[in-house]
Amino acid sequence: MLQIPATILTGFLGAGKTTLLKRLLEEPHGQRLAIIENEFGEENIDKEFLVTRSEEQIYQMSNGCICCSIRQDLREALLLLAEKRKQGELAFDRIVIETTGLADPGPVAQTFFADPAVAGLYLLDSIVTVVDARHAPEQLDKRQEASRQVGFADRLFISKSDLVSAGELRQLQERLGRINRRAPQKLLHHGKLDFTAFFDVRGFSLDAILDIDPTLLPLAAPVEHPGASLVCARAHVHDEHCGHHHHDAVSSFVFRSARTFEPEPLQRFLAALVERHGPQLLRYKGILAVSGFDRKFIFQGVHQIMGSTIGPRWKEDEKRESRLVFIGIDLPRAEIEAGLDDCLA
Repeated sequence: MLQIPATILTGFLGAGKTTLLKRLLEEPHGQRLAIIENEFGEENIDKEFLVTRSEEQIYQMSNGCICCSIRQDLREALLLLAEKRKQGELAFDRIVIETTGLADPGPVAQTFFADPAVAGLYLLDSIVTVVDARHAPEQLDKRQEASRQVGFADRLFISKSDLVSAGELRQLQERLGRINRRAPQKLLHHGKLDFTAFFDVRGFSLDAILDIDPTLLPLAAPVEHPGASLVCARAHVHDEHCGHHHHDAVSSFVFRSARTFEPEPLQRFLAALVERHGPQLLRYKGILAVSGFDRKFIFQGVHQIMGSTIGPRWKEDEKRESRLVFIGIDLPRAEIEAGLDDCLA
């Protein structure tokens, strides 16, 4: 049985998640959705009551979608919906989970990897974050939840851009790019969106090679460092190389090297890195050139959970270059740089 695709929709309070969610329910995109919310508020949505339990309520929408409000463990809600789908009681093609405005998306994402039952039924497609153009600068300054939501994102949708000047919008986009260099940014206009940008992102697919390459460096030009190339993107650095004006604890950087990795030292280093700094590592992802192998190695992780797979062969005319992106909170850049460099052949 094919796994059910799942999307995590997050964003700070008032960013416009509910507006986007309503558009998802209204637009003729051909997808039957199951929407999971932590608490289902007073929404003007036509629904036919299906199931009432003490812990969750499931509603059938007029357009064939499902909406589920939960007040217990996400795992149980996912398993319940999957079972009802299997039994033919509910029909849906994919899941969208809307988090609360103050939520950390990390534990939600980990549910899809840490629990074998959930992992067998669902495929986490992406984390989508809605950013309020008018209030995001202050939120990013004062609330780490806002920065973490940006750091986890596979796609960033900017709302309320009509309420700021072109210069303010550009500054925000540059700042978002420093926090998360791998997430493409798109503007939302009253929740309107080309939904091809929302579905089938494959942000968590280890085999989606083409999804990794273009998004590693979508914005600023690289800043070269001695030895293996490391692109500086720490937003709290302020020097002649990186003229950043905001002090974001969440930041990202990209490690590049034309030298191949030795597999055993690299495996030991990554395991130790995740054990020491897992809570700080929001997302990490990369394409690796490994000594003795003519195929690409693909890896990614969320916090302490890491996975890898063997990708396609390197082409004869292709530059064998390893590229790793790290997004996290106060990342130990020097430690990661030195450790990776020690693993090179």
